[in-house]
Amino acid sequence: MAKGFLPVCRKDMEKMGLEQLDFVYVSGDAYVDHSSFGTAIISRVLEANGFTVGIIPQPDWRDPASIMEFGEPKLGFLVSAGNMDSMVNHYTVAKKRRQSDAYSPGGRADMRPDYAATVYCNLIRRVYKHTPLIVGGIEASLRRLAHYDYWSNKVRRSLLLDAGADLISYGMGELSIVEIAEALKAGIPVRDITYINGTVYKTRDEASIHDAVRLPDYEDIRDHKEAYAKSFQIQYRNTDPFTAKRLYECYDGKMFVVQNPPARPLSMEEMDAVYALPYMRAWHPMYDKQGGIPAFGEIKYSLTSNRGCFGECNFCALTFHQGRIVQVRSHESIIAEAKQFTKEKDFKGYIHDVGGPTAQFRKPACSKQMKYGACTNKNCLFPRPCQNLEVDHSDYASLLRKLRELKGVKKVFVRSGIRFDYLLADPDQTFLKELCMHHISGQLRVAPEHITDHVLKLMGKPPVSVYNRFVSEFDRMNAQLHMNQYAVPYLISSHPGSTLKDAIALAEYLNDHHLNPQQVQDFYPTPGTVSTCMYYTGIDPLTMKPVYVADNPHEKAMQRALIQYRNPANYKLVKEALEKAGRTDLIGNGPKCLIRPQRNSSYSGRNQNRTGNHKKRK
Repeated sequence: MAKGFLPVCRKDMEKMGLEQLDFVYVSGDAYVDHSSFGTAIISRVLEANGFTVGIIPQPDWRDPASIMEFGEPKLGFLVSAGNMDSMVNHYTVAKKRRQSDAYSPGGRADMRPDYAATVYCNLIRRVYKHTPLIVGGIEASLRRLAHYDYWSNKVRRSLLLDAGADLISYGMGELSIVEIAEALKAGIPVRDITYINGTVYKTRDEASIHDAVRLPDYEDIRDHKEAYAKSFQIQYRNTDPFTAKRLYECYDGKMFVVQNPPARPLSMEEMDAVYALPYMRAWHPMYDKQGGIPAFGEIKYSLTSNRGCFGECNFCALTFHQGRIVQVRSHESIIAEAKQFTKEKDFKGYIHDVGGPTAQFRKPACSKQMKYGACTNKNCLFPRPCQNLEVDHSDYASLLRKLRELKGVKKVFVRSGIRFDYLLADPDQTFLKELCMHHISGQLRVAPEHITDHVLKLMGKPPVSVYNRFVSEFDRMNAQLHMNQYAVPYLISSHPGSTLKDAIALAEYLNDHHLNPQQVQDFYPTPGTVSTCMYYTGIDPLTMKPVYVADNPHEKAMQRALIQYRNPANYKLVKEALEKAGRTDLIGNGPKCLIRPQRNSSYSGRNQNRTGNHKKRK
């Protein structure tokens, strides 16, 4: 493989002596040839297996000519919306249009359409009626079966049908895309490629679907929320590559969308090979005049250590996309990439992150997972760590030591999420000590998400007592090291199950602990999460029990305002929430009060001496 960017235009292709490419990859992101971008990984994996690939980044979706740059590929088109779901990329949780796009040149916000994967596929189909069309990336992965779409507030069909594509490659895709490519090269019609794990296909012949579980029909889940929750439950229980069944759903009584089981996890050797491919580690030079690609700035000097997560937070889509089984790169692979950093002229000595979905996960949760798969009936960490969980930070701590000892490296930060419950389960505090000493700078962001136990339960998070214990241990360790550092909580407002009462309890907790969070995330109902299913149906799909949902925008605004009750701009919303909940005792001048009374107010700050924890965090 020659060093250089993959072709982005016909001229590039001709310079390589090619008359026709095997694959043309259409992406919603700008072209950054780096292993943190799915387009680069899949294209380089195909190249390593002997296939030629050209990239059309961010085509003009209004002009069919924009996807004709290379002509028709020999084997097929590959399509992805990019590193993010295009609707999350475009809109805030309040459904307001974002003003920038970090994956576009100069941060421009108008470089991709809504529902980008579907729009690109439809555009291709207008020109190339019969060319195989394979769609992947996180947008297609999480929308591979019928799903609730927050932005249109309806249940949409499988993206496979709306896009007019032949196959979805879901999950991370390295294994399935090579199998698809080899099948197409062997002359197998795309309609007959129905056997590859990690793919979704469509058929009109139900009799051809073997050893499978039929989900409720699309029309049923569209019209009945209980059926939707039941379908989601079955899907959620079938995300493990060792135990998952083939699933399928019917549309209009005649079309069937079939999800094969997930692809197996990559071995360490396979992960190393993926990250050793000849990435240029840069955005394409065509973006230089526009200021480059903003998203690349933070990840350029970050290191991917792992994939997958057995944490299983209910509001996270990782279970559906990467799975629960942790896959890792070797120390040698990661150190080799770090050494590349030190040779680059703009490297200042700071490695911004070493991690993945959860930083300190460096192996599967237990030895049984690689033989029998992750348990379908219980979680590894929730509601408490499983007795079979193998808690060990020694490998991660060793990796961080090796990195910070490299010549030219000044500091190695850990900015991926840390699971504090996993850390507490380790009786050896070496990692906590070294984390505090070497890998944070003043603040450690951790994610309790809330403090009311019944809300935490619906989030799949441990009780608040576990978080409190972690903060005590963190503060104790910093005091022992004579370091002035803080644990900063990351919080979600309006998660299913959270009432105004719960939001007020959270505000009281923040007051008692002298916390003033600057960033708060409203719960965002994105495809593929348990919490989104709760939001849409009002049912917890894991228990089929009803759940309270704050779906009124004004109530959501009040819940969010309560977390930032100190902000004067939130005064009216906080006051309204306290009055509505019958908690006017929190309006006054006492230390327990959240807001002060306005002039000429009748509130006198009564009940100011309610007991509570006033310990100031050091």
